[in-house]
Amino acid sequence: MSRRAGRAAPQAARPRTGTRTKTAERTETRTSLPWSVIVWDDPVNLMTYVVYVFQRLFGWNGQSARSHMLEVPRQGKSLVQSVDRERGEFYVTRLHAYGLQATLERQDAG
Repeated sequence: MSRRAGRAAPQAARPRTGTRTKTAERTETRTSLPWSVIVWDDPVNLMTYVVYVFQRLFGWNGQSARSHMLEVPRQGKSLVQSVDRERGEFYVTRLHAYGLQATLERQDAG
């Protein structure tokens, strides 16, 4: 059988070049800088529920979870994690699933 018209034969894998590696390193540096997961104050969730979520999601003991929970109404927010971007996005998505208001913000590099 013959090949279909218009389909090119697969190309051999291209060797990595110095430029390509440098671009990958820059991208990795950009995404691996610390990101802040912030939980914001809301009038809906009970304090005991917020403590439960922090313990469940972050694996904190009761004292740490309560400490962060109390920051939320006192300061309007609490920085709950400083992580790489991908992990931060995971935490924000999970916090939203629990009904908490959370955002991901890039920490200052300087």
